[in-house]
Amino acid sequence: MPAEELYSSVLFRKAREYVRRKMKTGDEWFILSAKHGLLSPGVRIGPYNETLNTEHKPARLEWASRVMSELRNVIHPGDTIVFLAGKRYREFLEPKLVELGCQVLAPMRNKGIGKQLQWLGDSQS
Repeated sequence: MPAEELYSSVLFRKAREYVRRKMKTGDEWFILSAKHGLLSPGVRIGPYNETLNTEHKPARLEWASRVMSELRNVIHPGDTIVFLAGKRYREFLEPKLVELGCQVLAPMRNKGIGKQLQWLGDSQS
């Protein structure tokens, strides 16, 4: 099924709704997948059970390197990148994106899951 439909957690669904509300013409959004790397929302994938949250640092560094290679095909200096993903998914990507000249935002940084869900629900404008 399309990646944007495969992920079914409340947090993911609220993040997807937030992105759809905030997108402007020309904006793109992607899913960071522990297994597949950078995914376009419509890419069809099968179920899996992998997360970066339990991976050791070398595996996370390797994953981030692969994702950065994929990101370089779709981003440009001056782009604003908004992460709605957790720390393990952002940690090695953020500095590289800043080095490339992108503005990086993580509006849910340092918020627990309850506060993240609240923020996503409250960010209507």
